[in-house]
Amino acid sequence: MPLSTLSLKYRQATALLIVLGLLLVIVGWLVKLQILNYRELAEQSENNRIRVQPLVAGRGVVYDREGRIIIDNRPSFTVSVVASEAVRDTTIPNLAAVIGLDTSVVQKRLRKNLVNRYQPAPIVRDVPFEIVAVIEEQAGRFPGVSIQMEEVRRYTPGLGSECFTGHVGEVSEEERRREGAVGYRLGSIIGKKGLEKHHDALLRGREGTAYIEVTASGQSRGLYEGKAPTPAVAGADLVLTIDNDLQRECVAALGEYCCGAIVAMDPRSGEILAMTSYPGFDANIFSTVIPESLWQSIMQDTTHPLLNRPISGLYPPASTTKLLTIGAALEEGMISANTTLKPCYGGLQFGNRYFRCWKPAGHGSLNAVGAIEQSCDVYLYQVGLKLGIDLLSQYFDKCGFGHVTGIALPGEEDGLNPNSEYYDKRYGKKKWSRGLVLNNAIGQGEILVTPLQLAQFFCGLVNDGIVYRPRLIKSIQFPGGQQVIPSRQMVRKLPFSSGTLELLLEGLRLVVEGEHGTARGLKNNLYSLGGKTGTAENPHGDNHSWFVGVAPMERPEIVVCAVVENAGHGSEVAAPTVKRIIDVYMNKKMNPQPVAGLSHAEGN
Repeated sequence: MPLSTLSLKYRQATALLIVLGLLLVIVGWLVKLQILNYRELAEQSENNRIRVQPLVAGRGVVYDREGRIIIDNRPSFTVSVVASEAVRDTTIPNLAAVIGLDTSVVQKRLRKNLVNRYQPAPIVRDVPFEIVAVIEEQAGRFPGVSIQMEEVRRYTPGLGSECFTGHVGEVSEEERRREGAVGYRLGSIIGKKGLEKHHDALLRGREGTAYIEVTASGQSRGLYEGKAPTPAVAGADLVLTIDNDLQRECVAALGEYCCGAIVAMDPRSGEILAMTSYPGFDANIFSTVIPESLWQSIMQDTTHPLLNRPISGLYPPASTTKLLTIGAALEEGMISANTTLKPCYGGLQFGNRYFRCWKPAGHGSLNAVGAIEQSCDVYLYQVGLKLGIDLLSQYFDKCGFGHVTGIALPGEEDGLNPNSEYYDKRYGKKKWSRGLVLNNAIGQGEILVTPLQLAQFFCGLVNDGIVYRPRLIKSIQFPGGQQVIPSRQMVRKLPFSSGTLELLLEGLRLVVEGEHGTARGLKNNLYSLGGKTGTAENPHGDNHSWFVGVAPMERPEIVVCAVVENAGHGSEVAAPTVKRIIDVYMNKKMNPQPVAGLSHAEGN
């Protein structure tokens, strides 16, 4: 056979093998694509035309004890971008122009909230309907832009409730990484402060999922019928112990001054009836994106509206804790009910320093109850010297000072209860005078308390020494109808016998009803009222005004503690402020009105 013929057949065989090889490769890829990888590719294909859209659960509504709304929700529009459907140099510039943001801001929010390229990343919330209409009508200019109907948190104005409600905001990356933070995605709304934060898991419910069919250009064609949506589960509603009438009166009473705090409690259960910090802030501003200018003005405000004064504000308690000092001396047997010490002539000489009484003319000779009634500093100086730094500090400790109350709110401070160890660290071992106890005995010096701590202490005094944990939740209402009612929790028993408590209560009564009481101007014929005034020295300005009121004295139902900053004497400012709150409570008690049912229609 000629060589040329063999060469031709060889080339033909080689070509055939190559063709057969290519066919095998093609067949192999077809098998791989259509059989082996069918599920994966089919899912990718579905994803190209099916948009996964989160269904945000309705956040729980918060009511006061009579069923009136404190927090609810209102409908709003959220504009998002699906990165896989966005068109370069078209989507972002056009969207930025219509919503009034810089393109760099839109890009930053897209990156921040991007879960994956196929899910909507929220760009701006609470968008006006006019902008929504433009985006819908000119959809071709906004490829990849989607609009979701969501709910925005709404806080009832005028209640001054921010110190316990807190507020919500978009979840941060740090919050998503936190242990136990399950179910949060970028762009999710989460409780940032107060009850919104502490009870976030109850309030937010569980997010669902919808599947939206979209065109090649990313326009919605409605729900995808091939896959059933997962419904969202609404959050639980909370009924608080708060009384909106008392709450509003707290705001009105403090509105006459610069700054302060009020706490009203039921000593029989630890329920918070009202609590406000003044000045506060409008929690509604945190429901949407805060303008930088507004945020800066809040941060630069010298009245510190973001300070939660009832649980985080630290103040010298002044004369309000004189009852503790006298109670400690009675328990230790250092004085009795009838003990009279060196008469008060306007001050007491100790070493080379003269410690003055608040009354320059002096109070003369007093017993223990008289010292409470007239708030005599000289009597308390002498009692403090008998007790000493450490024993007095031990009684402050047993009464809860220097410890958080345990209220279910984040950010509570524990205050300061100094002892000899503290002074050794501050001044050096044995480099301080035992005369420091004179200031501590009258609630001055380094002692610092929060208004809530002081209110809790007085609740114990008028409740047979039993102290309950302050609480805000009266009941939890779940969507299915289940109701949970938290029980009261006893946290301590005050270190005072029934005889000591009886004497201290008589002192409280005489402060208002006694002939020489420091708050005798509050006496009235409608109900019995007791309390204790306090005027705390303030190194940064005028004195802070304190008063803690109790009513009715026969069977106390309400304790109201108020501190008014830079306002002067407790009897002149804080005392009438507290009486305003107690008047509202007692008026409702003596003239009861029908209690409203839980209603979403009321409140605003």
